[in-house]
Amino acid sequence: MSGSKPDILWSPHHPDRYVICDSELGLYRIGPVCSAETKPGSLPLSEETAATLLAINSDTPYMKCVAWYPKQEPECLLAVGQANGRVVLTSLGQSHNAACKELVGKEFVPKHARQCNTLAWNPVDSNLLAAGLDKHRADFSVLIWDISSKFAAETGVAAEKSRLPPMDLDSGTTVTKPLYEIGQNDACLSLCWLLRDPKLLLAGMHRNLAIFDLRNTSQKTFVNTKAIQGVAVDPHFHDRVASFFEGQVAIWDLRKFEKPVLTLTEQPKPLTKVAWCPTRTGLLATLTRDSNIIRLYDMQHTPTPIGDETEPTIIERSVKPGESQIGSFAWHPSSQNRMVVVSAANRAMTDFTVFERISLAWSSTSSLMWACGRHLYDCMEESAEGAERAAEKDIATKMRQRAQSRYGHDTVQVWRNHLLAGGNDPQLKSLWYDLFYMKQSAEDAELKLPGNKQSLYSGIKNIVKSSSGTTESRRCWIGSERQTDVPRYHSEERSLALRLCGWVSRGSDIDVETFLRSLEQEQEWERAAAIALFNLDIRRAIQILNRGAMTDRGDLNLNVVAMALSGYTDEKASLWREMCSSLRLQLKNPYLCIMFAFLTSEPGAYDAVLYESSIAVRDRVAFACMFLSDAQLPRYIEKLTAEMKDAGNLEGLLLTGLTKDGVDLMESYVDITGDVQTASFCMLKVFVSCNFCGKSISYSCSALPHQGRGFSQYGVSGSPTKSKVTSCPGCRKPLPRCALCLMNMGTPVSNCPGAGKSEEKADLTRENKLAKFNNWFTWCHNCRHGGHAGHMLSWFRDHTECPVSACTCKCMQLDTTGNLVPSDSS
Repeated sequence: MSGSKPDILWSPHHPDRYVICDSELGLYRIGPVCSAETKPGSLPLSEETAATLLAINSDTPYMKCVAWYPKQEPECLLAVGQANGRVVLTSLGQSHNAACKELVGKEFVPKHARQCNTLAWNPVDSNLLAAGLDKHRADFSVLIWDISSKFAAETGVAAEKSRLPPMDLDSGTTVTKPLYEIGQNDACLSLCWLLRDPKLLLAGMHRNLAIFDLRNTSQKTFVNTKAIQGVAVDPHFHDRVASFFEGQVAIWDLRKFEKPVLTLTEQPKPLTKVAWCPTRTGLLATLTRDSNIIRLYDMQHTPTPIGDETEPTIIERSVKPGESQIGSFAWHPSSQNRMVVVSAANRAMTDFTVFERISLAWSSTSSLMWACGRHLYDCMEESAEGAERAAEKDIATKMRQRAQSRYGHDTVQVWRNHLLAGGNDPQLKSLWYDLFYMKQSAEDAELKLPGNKQSLYSGIKNIVKSSSGTTESRRCWIGSERQTDVPRYHSEERSLALRLCGWVSRGSDIDVETFLRSLEQEQEWERAAAIALFNLDIRRAIQILNRGAMTDRGDLNLNVVAMALSGYTDEKASLWREMCSSLRLQLKNPYLCIMFAFLTSEPGAYDAVLYESSIAVRDRVAFACMFLSDAQLPRYIEKLTAEMKDAGNLEGLLLTGLTKDGVDLMESYVDITGDVQTASFCMLKVFVSCNFCGKSISYSCSALPHQGRGFSQYGVSGSPTKSKVTSCPGCRKPLPRCALCLMNMGTPVSNCPGAGKSEEKADLTRENKLAKFNNWFTWCHNCRHGGHAGHMLSWFRDHTECPVSACTCKCMQLDTTGNLVPSDSS
């Protein structure tokens, strides 16, 4: 290393000692700054550590390379390669035992002098030392010396003495006969022993990488390449090797040695060193000339023989130990991610730790963990109660709890799904009642006019647009002969809208009494009274308020409100109207407030009722359908729909239906709440539909007999009768085929070719439910190909591309969950 940049070698057996190789050898001991072993005048390496110089060896000039003896004894034995090709054994130890004294000073001399480029001790047979030399036309470039051998035989003494200088005539310290000679008429720039087999030597020759077997030195395995410098074996994967040429690093797999499995990003300047981290899997450090940074390549994938299909993931980053240019670096053999760096100019040293990237992960139970190096950290709240409260608010926790209660799977009494979600979310309650009323109305419409089922899912917005034949009437107050001056509008479409709002039950008779009784059972007294009043039954409204005041938890103020209602008069200038108009806003309950707003408003001017945001959307829409004209009603519905879409309010699905507007509304809802679970179940009603007739498969299948509850329509069977739906129940056209088994969707996996009888027999003993995951429909949202979920999972365990011929879509790599395979897919 005379005239070149310095290098660093850590002791294989002393974690606190290393050697700086320059024009001389310097042995240092590293320790804490304040420790007793750190002497005055020691060199600071970091805020915590300092180095103390223990010994200097200046006896080996013209150093080109150095290698540390791998065994613990003799201690501090080093092999030094010189510019003339000689290899000298020297030591930096303080005490020499007999074995060390016999080896120190021993020289190994090639036949022809030329530079020694690299040295490598055999990690198992430590007597073997490999040396790589420059090219000579009449000599070998790789010499393997046995350090325990003596001088050449007597027959060759004269010849050997004739070419050695007089100073080397001491036959006890000079060896001229190597144990093995390989690599004739070539140059060796780097070499290393393969850890998987101590008889194999990998050498970077002039034009190729070659693997030599000492059991048969006449043969070699080689590959032509320019990347022949700095060969290094990964200590964690013995078949992975790194080498470099100029500014590019090549990664090789010795099991398929034809070409590099990976080529790292080329650097603008030539590389000077590459080294695998001995404590961290797949971490490679590289250094370029005249640089003050070290580049790290974190290889995330274990090398496999079938590397063509798997694209390795590499994370590249740079670390900067200091401001000065780096001469060399060395990983610490046992301290994780630790290295010592020596500068090129003033030989200043730095003790440096490469901090791991921190990866965060949420568990399915909302626990937060992060990984740093070999450590896992669990994030805990300071207060356990606080953690529980935070988890209860988290949407992931809610979705897990709802899934456990089979939320969304009741396709008969659809409204019950809001109870399965906990029953405390008014938006979910409104959503599932909307879907229930739509489904109920669609079934009735199918009986009257087959084929008209799907239109009922288009929402009230589209229904009122087509309203025709509207009639206007002025009725008396129920139970009174007094005529009202409030016009009310009637049409078939408005009646349908009232039914979708839940005010009117099944049948031709438009009667809200059934709805009022259900509200009384739920003790929604104020709402029930308001709806009774809107239906011009003021006596029924007063009766409901009095009944609510008499309950155990009733509000006695309801009696006062009932008293105020009983004094209603339609005279414009009455004191009653004046007082109610001014005092109604002081009422806390919004339904009580809009009751008096209705009674004191001019006909057609009901903004105080229609734009009271605290009132349920279905009640406002039902009121509008009763009291707004054909000119007013569409404008109000359009405005309210836009408001609901922007707010992501699920109550607006009553207006949009399961249309594109409904998708936009649901998208806003998911953006605000993150509740993809509700969105998925809701959207399955329109968008999982027949390619031919356009009817919802999910709706149609739910009406079939003997199907039970649950989303059986997305995969069937598991029952002893092997029920299956392989065609659209609406038009009887076949459903799409599975891309793998080519059976129509709806055919159970156990009925598909390749399923054994034992599987079918075992299936009969399982719980009799139809929603088996393996049988579910699944498809790629990019290429639209798919099949049975069980078949798709099986295919993508071994493939990355779509199973359909000529389709190159990498379906399972489009989602981060693509690599997740459920442990129990049944």
